Amino acid sequence: MEKEHNLIPEDTLWKRFLYRVINRSDTRLGKLFDIVLLILILLSTLIVMMESIPWLDKKFHITFLILEWIISLLFTIEYSMRIAVVKNKRHYIFSFFGIIDFLSLIPFYLSLFFPVTKYFLIFRMLRMLRIFRIFNLLDFMNDGYLIVKALKNSSRKIYIFLLFLIIFSVIVGSMMFMVEGGRPGFESIPQSIYWAVVTVTTVGYGDVSPITPLGKFFAVILMLAGYSIIAVPTGIVTAEMRNKRQNLEKICDRCGNEDIDDDARYCKQCGKKLA
Repeated sequence: MEKEHNLIPEDTLWKRFLYRVINRSDTRLGKLFDIVLLILILLSTLIVMMESIPWLDKKFHITFLILEWIISLLFTIEYSMRIAVVKNKRHYIFSFFGIIDFLSLIPFYLSLFFPVTKYFLIFRMLRMLRIFRIFNLLDFMNDGYLIVKALKNSSRKIYIFLLFLIIFSVIVGSMMFMVEGGRPGFESIPQSIYWAVVTVTTVGYGDVSPITPLGKFFAVILMLAGYSIIAVPTGIVTAEMRNKRQNLEKICDRCGNEDIDDDARYCKQCGKKLA
């Protein structure tokens, strides 16, 4: 009787082998592939940074160019291999990592026609997220998902807060324009709004400051208000994260089901009423 692997077409065998090497880290060869990939990502990012330094770019321009070509071609081959070995190619191409892989490639080819776009190669740093999968740190990815989910769920409240902040800044900026009466930094309402935004966010560049006593009084009120205003979105997201964490920790004490929706009142597996 023929062995099982002899019944599998050769093209399927090599695709399975490449798939395991490229997309998994449970083998020595797969982990080595991922580590080499991370080294290339770091090297590519370092090259982009060094190219932005005029004297380094002038001295090692040819070396940087050659290394960019080699690394980008390797990434192109790797991206093509990922598409070739997956069954659902569309799913990979439009997945989170698939989009990141594509964005890490396209700036290089665009730079052949528009040289300035080569600095967008810095997006390759996003591929470093694969380190969570390589070193079995998927729990950290779950924590990241929790943060993203909390931001998404609280986005409506944050939008309303930002709208209020914009209206508040426009009003305060307009008032400061009237109070300061066209003094340096307050020659127009948009410039005064810029000062209001810088002040209320507690950034405080110091490039514009009021001179009149009334203007200074308004500035003090705005500075004090800034501390409480900045705390609002932080509190919104923190509360949402706490609620999300509590929902994730819901477990049915009858069947042990952990897949419970946020608004669920009964367990979807055994039907027991949840606490």
